[in-house]
Amino acid sequence: MCGRLALTTPPDAVRSFFDYVDRPNFPPRYNIAPTQPLAIVRQTLDGTRRFHLVRWGLIPPWVKDPASFTLLINARAETASQKPSFRNAMRHHRCLVPASGFYEWRRTPEGKQPFWIRPREGDIMGFAGLWETWSDPDGGDMDTGAILTIESNRMMSAIHHRMPVILKPDQFGTWLDVANVDRREAEKLLVPAEDDFLVAMPVSTRVNKVVNDDPDVQREISEDEMQVPLKKIRNAGKAAEKEAVDDSQLDLF
Repeated sequence: MCGRLALTTPPDAVRSFFDYVDRPNFPPRYNIAPTQPLAIVRQTLDGTRRFHLVRWGLIPPWVKDPASFTLLINARAETASQKPSFRNAMRHHRCLVPASGFYEWRRTPEGKQPFWIRPREGDIMGFAGLWETWSDPDGGDMDTGAILTIESNRMMSAIHHRMPVILKPDQFGTWLDVANVDRREAEKLLVPAEDDFLVAMPVSTRVNKVVNDDPDVQREISEDEMQVPLKKIRNAGKAAEKEAVDDSQLDLF
């Protein structure tokens, strides 16, 4: 699951990491939520990488009324190519989603504790994503996107059973090249990150509210400030490995 993320890395550093030709100047975002603008990187047929903004929440082209359609913020990597909502995008509209990190909530009987999760090394990474263009019958197009998720690695499993698919820079070209790399080859990249790739730290429940978009939502809190003690979270994580958990697309927390 990935229902909140942040992009606070300076624009020039993001451009260098993803090697796109555009020079966007965007402000830091500490609490990006579904339906808000989401930065993506996609590739044209001549191999040029471009920066775009899309609405977070994919709408397939065949949808007649987006207001009555499920908010597709994530797509399961294991089944996306078989799902009508994602099948076309897996073949023709693959993208990268730049992120400095993301937030996840650990469920326990005592409550839900948010965590800020980021790369152990560096301050930027690329999620595997999908995008589509939805055309309004009355005119106008809207680009939308979703983030692919996979079963969690050992580190993330203590917090949640799903995590975003994180691609490495040497995999970007393969994932983005929809002209020459078919979806079967692209799917081979969709695996959990190494157990030591990410680090997680508990943060305050201020991040629960999307209006709180400031550095304080990433401030690590002490165990005394936590909604749920770390010991119980670790024990719950071990138990989660032995049971199935619902991962509704609409469940942000």
